[in-house]
Amino acid sequence: MTDKRMSSSKKHSLKSAMLLVAKDLLEAENIEKKEERKRYMEEHCPPFSCPSSKEELQELCKELHEKINVIDEERYILEHKAIMVVNEVKDLNIKIVDLKGKFKKPKLRKVRMSADQMLGALLGSKHKVSMDLRANLKQVKKEVKEEDKELRDVGDWRKNIEDKAGMGGRKKMFETES
Repeated sequence: MTDKRMSSSKKHSLKSAMLLVAKDLLEAENIEKKEERKRYMEEHCPPFSCPSSKEELQELCKELHEKINVIDEERYILEHKAIMVVNEVKDLNIKIVDLKGKFKKPKLRKVRMSADQMLGALLGSKHKVSMDLRANLKQVKKEVKEEDKELRDVGDWRKNIEDKAGMGGRKKMFETES
């Protein structure tokens, strides 16, 4: 198989080329934003002309107040919508956490039921089936093996120890060894 990995110099040259293209795109985007801002200001903000009389000045103030009121209403509506969206996002995050959540599983209690009661619970009260499980079992007689009898006849180990306990027991130990 041929190794299809790029050399580090080729990776570096590709990376630098991509960065140059990205830099050019960002500069073009910034220039476009500045031009858009300029156009917007020219459309919405005509050059200021200072009125010479008192009535013209009052008229200008009334117009500016009306514009401020309209803009404040728009700002209030947008703020309200933004708050509603933020609250909705919080609620959805809470729902996601709840769905993923760490629910505590309740401890199940042991319930003693007979086989008849279980069948009654599963099948309902219509079906009355009685099951006597012990009636179906075979009776087996236990056979005693002869080897087991021999092991039992050896005797109790405790008796041997009690016999050898004390001075008399030591004497017995020495006597049995010689």
